[in-house]
Amino acid sequence: MGHSFNKIWVHTIWSTKDRQPLINFPFENEIHEYIDQQFREVGCPVRIINGMPDHIHCLFLLNPQRSISDVIKQIKGSSSHYINQNNLIPQKFSWQTGYAAYSVSESVLEKTFSYIRNQKLHHQKKSFQQEYEEFLKLYGFEN
Repeated sequence: MGHSFNKIWVHTIWSTKDRQPLINFPFENEIHEYIDQQFREVGCPVRIINGMPDHIHCLFLLNPQRSISDVIKQIKGSSSHYINQNNLIPQKFSWQTGYAAYSVSESVLEKTFSYIRNQKLHHQKKSFQQEYEEFLKLYGFEN
């Protein structure tokens, strides 16, 4: 085969430090837009970003020249810096160490998109902790 083809969709989730509910209106959209811009700068087009005051979900295409860990490290670091430099929240902001990343096949791309788009509705029924534990179980990470 003379060409290389890559199309790897990734669903990532990470939370604020100590899961503090810090990402609130009116700055939520600004933070999401900044994160989208940072993903584009590392060559990872974003399909959707959404979340709750204590965590964020991103669905993006992975740049084949980058590792997931490098991309997320860049995004979390630059967005923390941006939030603090622009005083978007009253206290010092940081993301919690770590993240979750899951590959998403084309067959469930729209379902994943809808799930991320409807985070606020989803979390009226289920806490972040419940969601987190279900993801761990679903992907075989439970003890």
